[in-house]
Amino acid sequence: MNNEVAGFSKLSKEEKINWIANEYFANPSEAVATIKQYWNNDIKLQQLHDEFIENTISNFYLPMGIAPNFLINGKYYSVPMVIEESSVVAAAAKSAKFWSTRGGFKATVLNTEKIGQVHFMFKGNTAKLEQFLTLIKPNLIDSTESITKNMQKRGGGITSLELRNKTSELENYFQLHATFETKDSMGANFINSCLEQLAKALKEEAQNYSDFNETEKEITVVMSILSNYVPNCIVRAEVSCKVEELAENLHAGKQGKIRNPQEFAEKFVQAVRIAEIEPFRAVTHNKGIMNGVDSLVLATGNDFRAVEAGVHAYASRNGQYSSLSHAKTEDGIFTFWIEIPLALGTVGGLTSLHPLVKMALEILGKPSAQELMQIAAVTGLAQNFAALRSLTTTGIQEGHMKMHINNILNQFQTTGEERKIIKTHFENNSISHASVVEFIEKLRK
Repeated sequence: MNNEVAGFSKLSKEEKINWIANEYFANPSEAVATIKQYWNNDIKLQQLHDEFIENTISNFYLPMGIAPNFLINGKYYSVPMVIEESSVVAAAAKSAKFWSTRGGFKATVLNTEKIGQVHFMFKGNTAKLEQFLTLIKPNLIDSTESITKNMQKRGGGITSLELRNKTSELENYFQLHATFETKDSMGANFINSCLEQLAKALKEEAQNYSDFNETEKEITVVMSILSNYVPNCIVRAEVSCKVEELAENLHAGKQGKIRNPQEFAEKFVQAVRIAEIEPFRAVTHNKGIMNGVDSLVLATGNDFRAVEAGVHAYASRNGQYSSLSHAKTEDGIFTFWIEIPLALGTVGGLTSLHPLVKMALEILGKPSAQELMQIAAVTGLAQNFAALRSLTTTGIQEGHMKMHINNILNQFQTTGEERKIIKTHFENNSISHASVVEFIEKLRK
């Protein structure tokens, strides 16, 4: 096979598919059929999806589920979740139901500040640069007026602009560090457009600044880009109840029943504290939180990669990777909470284009960006509670494998009758991939 192709992006969709099929598959016609099987029959809808990205050949499906009964700040939500992992939606729904009878979740947006930077190199007198920036800062902000005027009408825009000296870390390196309020928009395009205009104005102003020598006038802009690290765009979510109210058919597998809710609360708090001090545990702990957050972020057309990057940077802000969630028992009250950076939007991007994204936002009651931040943080906390409850009682695999068994049965293309027999058998037997496969083989013999 010769895997190099010239001008792939200029090929038609059909030509791209035929090249892929002929180049990489022993049965090209079967490959083409599989690719086209996932196309939407509605031509306009398919074109819409085709144009989300480049070199599109098909659609890649992920399940969209609903976790109901989330009581957040006194209001019920059914949370749409897009994810491929078994047991996540079920765990979120179970956790939501548990806390709905104990006062529900409380969520608060602590701040909504977003950040962007113009990274530039300056060779010359630092004191002169600082004086220059103080003098021209109003001009820089004014230069973005055509970009920011609509955002300003909604109460947003550039909220601060400062010079940061980074020469101790990299020779001649400085930043224009800007903060933004973008209201219901995630704001990436808005922020980047502002930053590029600020960079352009910075270079022009430097050329006309009489106190600079010729070297100092030649400011080199390296790049202008938003940051996905948003440590001041924080939402807090929490649950609390009396320790005795935690009781609800808690079991500890072969060890028998948990003796009392106090013991459960203590183990739960210990599990969280382990994640606070042990990075190997913290990564998996936080991954579970992001199972909930990411699935809602995906369902609402937001950028889960940006959220993930920012969240994990935040988890490392004190010099060691640590838990995003925290727990305590104090004066007989159990409290479990999370503070997490989330830059989300409910307008712009896919929110106005993707039909299922629009539907997800409808299901949530057309939330503002701040309300969506609260729902996302709560979903992450609910997921974490469900995981820790399993880990400190029955173990994580019992519930997970009950949900995962469908994937195994699909893998072996079991019939309806076989499924009934297999699921009945594993109602009272330990489930693992190997044990399910072994039972299927025995059943078929």
